[in-house]
Amino acid sequence: MNFVVLTIFPEMFIPFWEHGIIKRAVDRSKISASTVNIRDFAEGRHHTTDDRPYGGGCGMVMKPEPLAASIRAVKKKQPCSRTVLLTPQGRVFNQKIARTLALSEGLIFVCGRYEGVDERICDSFIDDEISIGDYVLTGGEVAAMVIIDAVTRLIPGVLGGADSAEKDSFSEDLLEHAHYTRPRTFEGTEVPEVLLSGNHKEIEKWRLEMSLIRTFLKRPDLLKNRPVNTQEMEILEKWCLDIRKIIQARQSLSGADSLPGN
Repeated sequence: MNFVVLTIFPEMFIPFWEHGIIKRAVDRSKISASTVNIRDFAEGRHHTTDDRPYGGGCGMVMKPEPLAASIRAVKKKQPCSRTVLLTPQGRVFNQKIARTLALSEGLIFVCGRYEGVDERICDSFIDDEISIGDYVLTGGEVAAMVIIDAVTRLIPGVLGGADSAEKDSFSEDLLEHAHYTRPRTFEGTEVPEVLLSGNHKEIEKWRLEMSLIRTFLKRPDLLKNRPVNTQEMEILEKWCLDIRKIIQARQSLSGADSLPGN
């Protein structure tokens, strides 16, 4: 996978390339990662990349000439790469999109600044528009880092375990189960006994149930349209039975409280 970021602040990416999983992926030749300074393609002594918007209004707009020239330069070297504009108007990024992007031969990220980029760039040079959420950032650089990190994790051989990425939160539209490590007792709270049992079948069952519980409590929206397998259905049916017992017990207590003499 080849990542190229078009930005007016390439220095922001130096620490990003040089730490953690991204650095290991580069060192193992799983990915290549580089930046292109859009200013290098701007004309004039000051290499200006922005100008006032036609029609008036506040802020500045990124000029089309340097953006077009920088995209063309990268596409000439990587013709099969997909060009992505980071913009609040794009589709909202999620794990499904990350998996799709991970299948690309290369990705070219265009980092907007100011009020945005000239619309003619969007119309003629961009393959995809992506947002990382419904809020406004100063520029697309941080968003590009988020997407590169998420996509890199999905490239085979990048993570330590063969199935590490598949078990991450959102990989199956579920939040990940709780994790524990040493010490066994921390400030009076013990690690769940099942995790110490050595029974891998029971451990996997516990992890699935915890994953379902977490998702139900914190992100129930993820469960609405998600298909359920046999094992998950058994867990959900057990919850229903337990909840029914609690309701029946509560009804019995309410009935007893209403009897004469109570």
